[in-house]
Amino acid sequence: MAESFDYLFFIEVLTGGLLSGVMYSLVAIGFVLIYKTSGVLNFAQGAMLLFAALTFVSLVERGVPFAVALGITFAVMVLMGITVERVVLRPLVNKPPITLFMATLGLSYVIEGAAQLLWGTQVHALDLGIEDIPFEFYGVFVSKFDLFASGVAAVMVAGLTLFFRYTRVGLSFRAVADDQFAALTVGLRLPRIWATVWAASGLVALVAGLLWGARSGVQFSLSLVVLKALPVLVLGGFDSIAGAIVGGLIIGASEKLAEVYVGEYFGGGIEGWFAYVLALAFLLVRPSGLFGQKLVERV
Repeated sequence: MAESFDYLFFIEVLTGGLLSGVMYSLVAIGFVLIYKTSGVLNFAQGAMLLFAALTFVSLVERGVPFAVALGITFAVMVLMGITVERVVLRPLVNKPPITLFMATLGLSYVIEGAAQLLWGTQVHALDLGIEDIPFEFYGVFVSKFDLFASGVAAVMVAGLTLFFRYTRVGLSFRAVADDQFAALTVGLRLPRIWATVWAASGLVALVAGLLWGARSGVQFSLSLVVLKALPVLVLGGFDSIAGAIVGGLIIGASEKLAEVYVGEYFGGGIEGWFAYVLALAFLLVRPSGLFGQKLVERV
Protein backbone atom coordinates (compact mmCIF):
# COMPACT_ATOMS: atom_id res chain seq x y z
CA MET A 1 0.00 0.00 0.00
CA ALA A 2 1.40 3.40 -0.99
CA GLU A 3 2.34 5.73 1.82
CA SER A 4 0.03 8.72 2.32
CA PHE A 5 1.37 12.14 1.43
CA ASP A 6 2.59 14.10 4.48
CA TYR A 7 1.02 17.52 3.95
CA LEU A 8 2.43 18.99 7.15
CA PHE A 9 5.95 18.05 6.12
CA PHE A 10 5.34 19.50 2.64
CA ILE A 11 4.15 22.79 4.15
CA GLU A 12 7.16 22.82 6.49
CA VAL A 13 9.61 22.38 3.60
CA LEU A 14 7.75 24.94 1.50
CA THR A 15 7.72 27.48 4.33
CA GLY A 16 11.43 27.01 4.96
CA GLY A 17 12.12 27.49 1.27
CA LEU A 18 10.03 30.66 1.06
CA LEU A 19 11.78 32.14 4.08
CA SER A 20 15.18 31.28 2.59
CA GLY A 21 14.04 32.91 -0.64
CA VAL A 22 13.54 36.18 1.22
CA MET A 23 17.26 36.16 2.03
CA TYR A 24 18.05 35.77 -1.67
CA SER A 25 15.70 38.64 -2.47
CA LEU A 26 17.59 40.96 -0.15
CA VAL A 27 20.76 40.49 -2.19
CA ALA A 28 18.89 40.76 -5.49
CA ILE A 29 17.31 44.10 -4.53
CA GLY A 30 20.79 45.65 -4.39
CA PHE A 31 21.33 44.58 -8.01
CA VAL A 32 17.96 45.94 -9.10
CA LEU A 33 18.51 49.41 -7.62
CA ILE A 34 21.69 49.91 -9.64
CA TYR A 35 20.60 48.21 -12.84
CA LYS A 36 17.26 50.00 -13.01
CA THR A 37 18.79 53.49 -13.03
CA SER A 38 22.13 53.01 -14.79
CA GLY A 39 21.97 49.67 -16.61
CA VAL A 40 24.99 48.39 -14.67
CA LEU A 41 25.04 44.81 -13.37
CA ASN A 42 26.86 45.48 -10.11
CA PHE A 43 28.83 42.30 -9.50
CA ALA A 44 30.51 44.03 -6.54
CA GLN A 45 27.28 43.76 -4.51
CA GLY A 46 28.51 40.55 -2.86
CA ALA A 47 31.79 42.19 -1.85
CA MET A 48 29.88 45.16 -0.42
CA LEU A 49 27.74 42.73 1.57
CA LEU A 50 30.88 41.07 2.94
CA PHE A 51 32.53 44.39 3.76
CA ALA A 52 29.45 45.57 5.68
CA ALA A 53 29.19 42.40 7.77
CA LEU A 54 32.94 42.28 8.44
CA THR A 55 33.10 45.94 9.44
CA PHE A 56 30.17 45.62 11.83
CA VAL A 57 31.31 42.45 13.55
CA SER A 58 34.91 43.70 13.84
CA LEU A 59 33.74 46.91 15.53
CA VAL A 60 31.53 44.98 17.95
CA GLU A 61 34.41 42.63 18.82
CA ARG A 62 36.55 45.68 19.62
CA GLY A 63 34.06 46.84 22.22
CA VAL A 64 32.00 49.32 20.19
CA PRO A 65 28.34 49.26 21.33
CA PHE A 66 25.92 47.52 18.98
CA ALA A 67 23.97 50.65 18.00
CA VAL A 68 27.12 52.72 17.49
CA ALA A 69 28.74 50.00 15.38
CA LEU A 70 25.57 49.80 13.28
CA GLY A 71 25.58 53.56 12.74
CA ILE A 72 29.27 53.63 11.81
CA THR A 73 28.86 50.72 9.40
CA PHE A 74 25.85 52.39 7.81
CA ALA A 75 27.83 55.59 7.27
CA VAL A 76 30.75 53.59 5.82
CA MET A 77 28.51 51.75 3.36
CA VAL A 78 26.77 54.93 2.21
CA LEU A 79 30.16 56.57 1.71
CA MET A 80 31.39 53.51 -0.17
CA GLY A 81 28.40 53.56 -2.49
CA ILE A 82 28.83 57.26 -3.28
CA THR A 83 32.59 56.86 -3.78
CA VAL A 84 32.19 53.90 -6.13
CA GLU A 85 29.71 55.83 -8.26
CA ARG A 86 31.83 58.97 -8.41
CA VAL A 87 35.31 57.47 -8.82
CA VAL A 88 34.71 54.25 -10.76
CA LEU A 89 31.44 54.35 -12.69
CA ARG A 90 30.88 58.02 -13.49
CA PRO A 91 33.97 58.18 -15.73
CA LEU A 92 32.62 55.11 -17.59
CA VAL A 93 29.22 56.57 -18.49
CA ASN A 94 28.13 55.63 -22.03
CA LYS A 95 30.72 52.85 -22.23
CA PRO A 96 29.63 49.39 -23.45
CA PRO A 97 27.81 47.25 -20.85
CA ILE A 98 30.64 44.69 -20.81
CA THR A 99 33.06 47.45 -19.78
CA LEU A 100 30.85 48.44 -16.88
CA PHE A 101 30.40 44.82 -15.84
CA MET A 102 34.15 44.19 -15.86
CA ALA A 103 34.65 47.37 -13.82
CA THR A 104 32.30 46.10 -11.09
CA LEU A 105 33.92 42.66 -11.25
CA GLY A 106 37.34 44.20 -10.64
CA LEU A 107 35.85 46.43 -7.98
CA SER A 108 34.61 43.38 -6.07
CA TYR A 109 38.20 42.14 -5.68
CA VAL A 110 39.35 45.60 -4.60
CA ILE A 111 36.67 45.75 -1.89
CA GLU A 112 37.48 42.22 -0.69
CA GLY A 113 41.17 43.12 -0.56
CA ALA A 114 40.39 46.26 1.43
CA ALA A 115 38.31 44.21 3.87
CA GLN A 116 41.15 41.75 4.32
CA LEU A 117 43.65 44.57 4.83
CA LEU A 118 41.51 46.33 7.42
CA TRP A 119 39.98 43.44 9.36
CA GLY A 120 42.00 40.29 8.57
CA THR A 121 40.85 36.95 7.20
CA GLN A 122 39.60 35.10 10.27
CA VAL A 123 36.03 33.82 10.52
CA HIS A 124 33.69 35.71 12.87
CA ALA A 125 30.48 34.64 14.56
CA LEU A 126 27.80 37.31 14.36
CA ASP A 127 25.08 37.31 17.01
CA LEU A 128 22.03 39.51 16.39
CA GLY A 129 20.24 38.18 19.45
CA ILE A 130 17.90 35.93 17.42
CA GLU A 131 18.38 32.20 17.96
CA ASP A 132 18.15 30.05 14.85
CA ILE A 133 15.89 27.46 16.45
CA PRO A 134 12.55 26.14 15.17
CA PHE A 135 9.22 26.55 16.90
CA GLU A 136 6.01 24.69 16.21
CA PHE A 137 3.04 26.43 14.62
CA TYR A 138 0.00 24.17 14.06
CA GLY A 139 2.24 21.16 13.55
CA VAL A 140 4.68 23.00 11.26
CA PHE A 141 8.20 23.83 12.47
CA VAL A 142 9.44 27.28 11.46
CA SER A 143 12.83 28.88 12.12
CA LYS A 144 12.70 31.96 14.35
CA PHE A 145 15.67 33.49 12.58
CA ASP A 146 14.08 33.02 9.15
CA LEU A 147 10.92 34.74 10.39
CA PHE A 148 13.00 37.59 11.78
CA ALA A 149 14.88 37.93 8.47
CA SER A 150 11.58 37.93 6.57
CA GLY A 151 10.25 40.68 8.81
CA VAL A 152 13.36 42.79 8.27
CA ALA A 153 13.12 42.25 4.52
CA ALA A 154 9.45 43.24 4.53
CA VAL A 155 10.22 46.46 6.43
CA MET A 156 13.07 47.29 4.04
CA VAL A 157 10.98 46.66 0.93
CA ALA A 158 8.13 48.74 2.35
CA GLY A 159 10.55 51.54 3.22
CA LEU A 160 12.14 51.54 -0.24
CA THR A 161 8.72 51.46 -1.88
CA LEU A 162 7.50 54.47 0.12
CA PHE A 163 10.76 56.33 -0.45
CA PHE A 164 10.78 55.87 -4.22
CA ARG A 165 7.04 56.49 -4.59
CA TYR A 166 6.45 59.55 -2.41
CA THR A 167 9.72 61.47 -2.00
CA ARG A 168 11.19 63.95 -4.46
CA VAL A 169 14.35 61.88 -4.83
CA GLY A 170 12.27 58.75 -5.32
CA LEU A 171 10.21 60.35 -8.07
CA SER A 172 13.43 61.47 -9.76
CA PHE A 173 14.71 57.90 -9.50
CA ARG A 174 11.60 56.57 -11.22
CA ALA A 175 11.89 59.18 -13.94
CA VAL A 176 15.50 58.22 -14.64
CA ALA A 177 14.57 54.53 -14.63
CA ASP A 178 11.86 55.15 -17.23
CA ASP A 179 13.88 57.36 -19.59
CA GLN A 180 17.28 58.91 -18.83
CA PHE A 181 17.20 61.31 -21.78
CA ALA A 182 13.73 62.58 -20.88
CA ALA A 183 14.89 63.04 -17.28
CA LEU A 184 17.80 65.16 -18.50
CA THR A 185 15.53 67.38 -20.56
CA VAL A 186 13.47 68.33 -17.50
CA GLY A 187 16.57 69.27 -15.51
CA LEU A 188 17.17 66.22 -13.34
CA ARG A 189 20.77 65.77 -12.27
CA LEU A 190 21.72 62.19 -13.07
CA PRO A 191 24.99 62.09 -11.06
CA ARG A 192 23.17 63.08 -7.88
CA ILE A 193 20.46 60.47 -8.47
CA TRP A 194 23.02 57.77 -9.24
CA ALA A 195 24.94 58.63 -6.06
CA THR A 196 21.72 58.34 -4.04
CA VAL A 197 20.92 54.97 -5.57
CA TRP A 198 24.42 53.67 -4.86
CA ALA A 199 24.06 54.84 -1.27
CA ALA A 200 20.75 52.95 -1.03
CA SER A 201 22.51 49.90 -2.47
CA GLY A 202 25.09 50.20 0.32
CA LEU A 203 22.26 50.18 2.88
CA VAL A 204 20.78 47.04 1.31
CA ALA A 205 24.23 45.42 1.41
CA LEU A 206 24.49 46.26 5.12
CA VAL A 207 21.16 44.65 6.02
CA ALA A 208 21.76 41.59 3.84
CA GLY A 209 25.32 41.24 5.13
CA LEU A 210 24.22 41.24 8.77
CA LEU A 211 21.49 38.66 8.17
CA TRP A 212 23.65 36.36 6.05
CA GLY A 213 26.58 36.80 8.43
CA ALA A 214 24.42 35.85 11.40
CA ARG A 215 23.19 32.77 9.56
CA SER A 216 26.44 31.37 8.12
CA GLY A 217 29.23 33.28 9.85
CA VAL A 218 31.18 36.29 8.60
CA GLN A 219 33.83 34.90 6.27
CA PHE A 220 35.12 35.70 2.80
CA SER A 221 32.95 33.04 1.16
CA LEU A 222 30.04 35.26 2.17
CA SER A 223 30.63 37.34 -0.95
CA LEU A 224 29.65 34.31 -3.07
CA VAL A 225 26.05 34.72 -1.94
CA VAL A 226 25.86 37.10 -4.88
CA LEU A 227 25.73 34.03 -7.13
CA LYS A 228 22.45 32.99 -5.52
CA ALA A 229 20.92 36.32 -6.55
CA LEU A 230 21.53 35.72 -10.27
CA PRO A 231 18.81 33.07 -10.83
CA VAL A 232 16.50 35.26 -8.73
CA LEU A 233 17.10 38.15 -11.12
CA VAL A 234 16.63 35.94 -14.17
CA LEU A 235 13.20 34.86 -12.93
CA GLY A 236 12.01 38.18 -11.55
CA GLY A 237 13.66 40.60 -13.96
CA PHE A 238 16.75 42.74 -13.53
CA ASP A 239 14.81 46.00 -13.23
CA SER A 240 11.98 45.15 -10.83
CA ILE A 241 12.03 45.19 -7.02
CA ALA A 242 8.77 43.23 -6.99
CA GLY A 243 10.41 40.76 -9.37
CA ALA A 244 13.36 40.33 -7.01
CA ILE A 245 10.98 39.40 -4.20
CA VAL A 246 8.85 37.01 -6.26
CA GLY A 247 11.92 35.49 -7.91
CA GLY A 248 13.54 34.92 -4.52
CA LEU A 249 10.44 33.18 -3.19
CA ILE A 250 10.23 30.93 -6.27
CA ILE A 251 13.92 30.02 -6.14
CA GLY A 252 13.92 29.41 -2.39
CA ALA A 253 10.81 27.23 -2.45
CA SER A 254 11.70 25.28 -5.58
CA GLU A 255 15.23 24.36 -4.52
CA LYS A 256 14.07 23.13 -1.10
CA LEU A 257 11.22 21.09 -2.56
CA ALA A 258 13.47 19.69 -5.28
CA GLU A 259 16.09 18.62 -2.75
CA VAL A 260 13.56 16.84 -0.55
CA TYR A 261 11.33 15.22 -3.18
CA VAL A 262 13.60 14.81 -6.22
CA GLY A 263 17.13 14.90 -4.82
CA GLU A 264 17.28 11.20 -4.04
CA TYR A 265 16.99 10.38 -7.76
CA PHE A 266 20.13 12.42 -8.48
CA GLY A 267 22.19 11.24 -5.54
CA GLY A 268 21.28 14.23 -3.36
CA GLY A 269 22.82 17.66 -3.17
CA ILE A 270 20.78 19.21 -5.99
CA GLU A 271 19.82 22.23 -3.88
CA GLY A 272 23.10 23.91 -4.83
CA TRP A 273 22.49 23.84 -8.58
CA PHE A 274 18.76 23.38 -9.13
CA ALA A 275 18.14 27.15 -9.12
CA TYR A 276 20.45 27.60 -12.11
CA VAL A 277 18.72 24.85 -14.08
CA LEU A 278 15.39 26.54 -13.38
CA ALA A 279 16.80 29.93 -14.41
CA LEU A 280 18.24 28.48 -17.64
CA ALA A 281 14.88 26.92 -18.52
CA PHE A 282 13.16 30.20 -17.75
CA LEU A 283 15.51 32.13 -20.03
CA LEU A 284 14.32 30.01 -22.95
CA VAL A 285 10.69 30.94 -22.27
CA ARG A 286 10.80 34.52 -20.95
CA PRO A 287 14.27 36.12 -21.18
CA SER A 288 13.12 39.42 -19.63
CA GLY A 289 11.82 37.74 -16.47
CA LEU A 290 8.36 37.83 -14.91
CA PHE A 291 8.41 41.57 -14.19
CA GLY A 292 11.25 42.78 -16.39
CA GLN A 293 10.71 45.20 -19.25
CA LYS A 294 10.87 43.70 -22.70
CA LEU A 295 13.45 45.43 -24.88
CA VAL A 296 12.29 46.27 -28.38
CA GLU A 297 15.02 47.20 -30.85
CA ARG A 298 14.53 48.55 -34.35
CA VAL A 299 16.64 47.04 -37.06
